[in-house]
Amino acid sequence: MTTRPVPREELRAVLLDSGGVLMRPIGGRWNPRADFERTVLAHLPAVPPERFAAAIAAGDRYLDASPTTPATDDYHRLLLHALGADPTPELLADLRREVPPATILETYPDVVDTLEELARRGVRMAVVSDAWPNLPDLHAGLGIHRFFEAYAISAVLGCNKPDPRMYHHASNALQLAPAHCLFVDDDPSLVAAATRLGYAGRTLQRDAPTADPSVLTSLTGLLDLF
Repeated sequence: MTTRPVPREELRAVLLDSGGVLMRPIGGRWNPRADFERTVLAHLPAVPPERFAAAIAAGDRYLDASPTTPATDDYHRLLLHALGADPTPELLADLRREVPPATILETYPDVVDTLEELARRGVRMAVVSDAWPNLPDLHAGLGIHRFFEAYAISAVLGCNKPDPRMYHHASNALQLAPAHCLFVDDDPSLVAAATRLGYAGRTLQRDAPTADPSVLTSLTGLLDLF
């Protein structure tokens, strides 16, 4: 992937994806939450455990086909119907109950120190993420919300990346032109979409060492750009 050169003196802010860039799920699964099976079985112990894999796969297809991040209850209803289970109000409430974010999520090892140094250098930061509305709360529980001035969240804005509204919401909130913002995502196609809108862009691929200057192999690589 090619990106335009990034003159250091032009850049004033970094717009960061969340999942895959800042944080990851403990256990490796984003959706449904890691305690989904345990919660369902606590309410409905007769549900055969072997049905969960197919239900989760149906949920993945539903998310992939949705033009934006759906309501949490709608997603859980689909999973429960796929299980042959009744989506009672009590069960839906339990599935979306708040839990300490650090019990299900963790930041990558290179995140906090990098954000601390960017903040020390006066770099402004925002998040652009296909996520549910509680993302700022999750970040707060992981100790990183304090770094971000703005959030562009798909479930709030009603659109997913690469819709231009996602990127523009963040840069407009910072009152900066796209040319003054660097967008970072682990999906190269979403970075390419940002660069077509005039943003600088870098793809983050921690597990794919490369000599491509448009690819970061650690978030600390941002410190070479600011």
